[in-house]
Amino acid sequence: MQSKLNDRVVPLIVAVALFMENMDSTVIATSLPAIARAIGTNPLALKLAVTSYLLSLAICIPASGWTADRFGARNVFRIAIGVFILGSIGCAASHSLTEFVIARIVQGMGGAMMTPVGRLIMVRSIDKQQLLNAMSLVTMPALIGPICGPPLGGFITTYASWHWIFLINVPIGLIGIVAATRFIPNLHVEHRHPFDFLGFVLSGLGVGGLAFGLSVMGLDFLPVSVVAALLGVGAIATIAYVVHARRTPAPILDLSLLKLPTYRASIVGGFLFRLGVGALPFLLPLLLQIGFDLTPFQSGLITFTSALGSMFMKAAVASVLKRFGYRNVLLYNSLISSIFLIACATFVPGMPFWAMIAILLSGGFFRSLQFTSINTIAYAEIDPQRLSRATALTAAAQQLSLSTGVAVGALVVEITLRLRHAPAMSAADFPPAFLAIGALAATAALVFVRLAPDAGEELSGRRATRVELVDQRS
Repeated sequence: MQSKLNDRVVPLIVAVALFMENMDSTVIATSLPAIARAIGTNPLALKLAVTSYLLSLAICIPASGWTADRFGARNVFRIAIGVFILGSIGCAASHSLTEFVIARIVQGMGGAMMTPVGRLIMVRSIDKQQLLNAMSLVTMPALIGPICGPPLGGFITTYASWHWIFLINVPIGLIGIVAATRFIPNLHVEHRHPFDFLGFVLSGLGVGGLAFGLSVMGLDFLPVSVVAALLGVGAIATIAYVVHARRTPAPILDLSLLKLPTYRASIVGGFLFRLGVGALPFLLPLLLQIGFDLTPFQSGLITFTSALGSMFMKAAVASVLKRFGYRNVLLYNSLISSIFLIACATFVPGMPFWAMIAILLSGGFFRSLQFTSINTIAYAEIDPQRLSRATALTAAAQQLSLSTGVAVGALVVEITLRLRHAPAMSAADFPPAFLAIGALAATAALVFVRLAPDAGEELSGRRATRVELVDQRS
């Protein structure tokens, strides 16, 4: 009975923590003017608060696996929530741009540990056959957080005070710490490796430089030369890390995991798929506000419908994978999900809102299935000793893919604007971007088609179903 209770409660605890982290990466987007006035700066300068948070995430994520092994996953998870709470309080108490940016960096450090360590707790404490249902719950924050962040931030700022955007994390975080202490098992790793300091520096420069550079590319936030330098340093550091990882017995990001077919499909195919999905929360609010003249809160309510679609899929994920198998679901659903991304190119002024909502709702339904499938099949062949390394590499790849998706979407919009020689951005600049990100997401099918037909059967329970049918026939 206690085991079944933990199988339900642990995913809920992790999901709430991940929701806080995912939401805070976007929640201040609609509140920047109000925050800027309060701390005596301009909204453009305050973009540093957004990028510094993402940069802190990218740099600290690689160290999460080793830290969890060294100090215990439950301890690190609780400390990460505590650090996130401190950063949230610091944001609310800030009186200058410097204080606010420092507080956001602290928040990012806590968030960087919450995401991979939370998933590590899941895969270590929950049986593989129950992991699918648990992961479908934990996947929802990644879909809902970035979408509901802007409208929630706009609502709180309009009807209360921007300080509550951050202070609301305090009671939620404290409840999370208490619940983690009560329900999450204190699992330890017997054999620990020394910390790969050089790998940490190189991976931090690589992932941080690329993620930060891609996040600000096409946004006219930094000079082109600075963006190019960030991307150059990131690329060089990444290459240097790959060389270093091949010569190190226990690298901080274990690239040898990519030799496993299911893990490789999850990382590479997931990267391509997230290129499209990562751009959607960035492009859609801009289109609705610029092309349809909606307020941030109104556009947020419309984009939130895709999150509702993901909720409806949650109950059906396990049954769908058990019926069709991972390979078929990942292959064909990536194409279906991409079609719904491309369908957003039809959003033009005058289009009925019910039609847009229907497309977003259906797209969210299939994207939820795809995310859950990608996230769970990653652990189909991972042995317990390498789970921490797998979660760290997965989180780093996801962070980089989402930043790349935003960069691609922004770049296509910018190119379209220049080709039209238009004085200002309009709804006509967005359709090519949706076509581009949809096409990129569809290329994930080229990776998933290489999976074996029986890939991930231990997770989906499909093998057991086939055995039962054979027994019944005989």
